[in-house]
Amino acid sequence: MPYLMGLDISTTSAKALILDETGAVIAVAGSPQPISQPQPLWSEQDPADWWAGMAASIRQALAQAGLSGADIAAIGLTGQMHGLVLLDAAGEVLRPAILWNDQRTSAQCDEMTARVGGERLLALTGNPALTGFTAPKLLWVRAHEPALYARTRQILLPKDYIRYQLTGAYATDLAGASGTSLLNVARRAWSSEVLNALEIPPEWLPPVHEGTAVTAGISAAGAASTGLKIGTPVVGGGGDQAAGAVGMGCVQPSTIGVTLGTSGVVFAPLRRYAYEAEGRLHAFCHALPDTWHFMGVMLSAAGSLQWYKDSFAADISFESLLEEAADAPPGSEGLFFLPYLTGERSPHPDPLARGAFIGLTTRHQRAHMTRAVLEGVAFGLKDSFTLIKQAGLPAAYEARISGGGAKSPVWQQILADVLAAPLVNINTTEGGAFGAAILAAVAAGAYADVPSACAAMIQTGATVAVSADAERYAERYPVYRALYPALKDIYPRL
Repeated sequence: MPYLMGLDISTTSAKALILDETGAVIAVAGSPQPISQPQPLWSEQDPADWWAGMAASIRQALAQAGLSGADIAAIGLTGQMHGLVLLDAAGEVLRPAILWNDQRTSAQCDEMTARVGGERLLALTGNPALTGFTAPKLLWVRAHEPALYARTRQILLPKDYIRYQLTGAYATDLAGASGTSLLNVARRAWSSEVLNALEIPPEWLPPVHEGTAVTAGISAAGAASTGLKIGTPVVGGGGDQAAGAVGMGCVQPSTIGVTLGTSGVVFAPLRRYAYEAEGRLHAFCHALPDTWHFMGVMLSAAGSLQWYKDSFAADISFESLLEEAADAPPGSEGLFFLPYLTGERSPHPDPLARGAFIGLTTRHQRAHMTRAVLEGVAFGLKDSFTLIKQAGLPAAYEARISGGGAKSPVWQQILADVLAAPLVNINTTEGGAFGAAILAAVAAGAYADVPSACAAMIQTGATVAVSADAERYAERYPVYRALYPALKDIYPRL
C-alpha cells in the first residue's frame, strides 16, 4: 500500500502528515515556529527555522509510523500564502521572510494600483492590491532596502522554500502564485503585463505548476536532512486555503467550504475564471487543474474568541465559556461584536478597521459578551457567504465546515442559523496537510483525479440543521452590516 506525505508550513508550525491511500492518518508531527514583530505592523520569520522544523517533523512522522523514506510514494506541499522569501544568486536567503499578516505596504499597494490601473489589476489578478500579498512586499524592499533588492535573483513563497530545500528546485503552484498579485489568474501563468508595469524581472519568479503535477524529486541533501528517499516525487501542492479545501472535498462548485480557524474563510470552487467586480472576494486558481475559486477571508475568526478568552476569561476553560454562551439568548440582548481585531480583508479590505462591542448595557453579563463574539464572527462570515451567493452559487450545494472553532456545537449552530444553511461535518481535522497529501495521491497514481480521490478519502459526518433562531439573526444582520460604514471614518483617527 502506498503512503502519501503532506507537508504544511504554517505561521505557527511545521507539520508533516502521513496518509495511506484510503485517507487514514498514519502519523502527524509538528514543530512550533517562532515569529518576529520588530516594528509595528511588521511580521517576519526566518526561513531557516521553517526548514529545521520541517526536517525534524518529517523524521518524527516517519518514526511514529514505523516507516522509512522508501515507503513514501509522493509528497504534497502547502503552507501560509503571500509571504516573500528573497534569495541571492547562490540560493541563500537575503533577509527574514515578510509574512501574509504584515501590514507595512500600504504605500506600495497605492503604487501598484497607479502603475497597473485598479480595474486592470483586478481583471488580471482577480484581486485589488492588498497589503498581505507578495508583490507590494517586494516593492517595499526595493524602496527601503535597495542593496538587498539589488542582490535578489529569486522570489519564493514559504512552502516553496521548503520545496527548494527538499529538492534543490525552484517551483511554485498556481493556487499559491495567485496570491502574489503577479499571476494572470485566468491564463494560469505569470502576468507579463503586471511584471512590466512594476519593473520586476520575470526570471526572478519560479515556474508555475498545477497542484497535482510533479515538480522535482528529493535531492541527496534533502534526503540526508529528512530521511526521505532520493528521487521521491514532490508535487505542486497548493496554498493553505486551496489545499485545505481539497482536504474538505471542496473541489466542485456544488461543495462550499466554511473554515472557522484563527482566520475565517468561505471557499467556493468555480468551473471558469471570474472575479468580483469590486474586489471584495479573492479570485484564485484552485489546486486542481482547470478550476478556480472565490474566497472570502475574515482575519480574526476563532482568533477573536482566543483574544477574548485570554483577555477576559483566562481563568476558565473554553468549554465552560461556551456553555455560558449557549445559555444566553440569540442576539445577545442587543449586543454586537465587530471582529476586526487585526483589520479586515473581506468584504472590507481595511487594515485600519478595529474591533468593538456595541450596544452594551447593565443587563449584559459575560455570557452575553461571549455569545456576541460568536455571533459577530458568524455575521462576518455571512458577509463573504452573501457575496458568493450573489456571484452565483449553484441551485443545490452542500456547505462543509472545518477548523478549530468548528469543534464547538454552539458555534456551529449559531453559524448555521446566521448563514441560513445546514453545515456538514467531515471526518478529518488536519486541514491543508491532508489536502496536500491527497494531491500527492493523485500524482502517485492512486486515483485518477482529485474529485475521485476526495470521494474515496473524505467521509462526511453529522449535519447541523438550521433552527428557528435563523429568523432572529436575519433581522439582526442588517444592523451588523450598518456598523462598519458608520465607523469607517473613525478608524483612521484612532
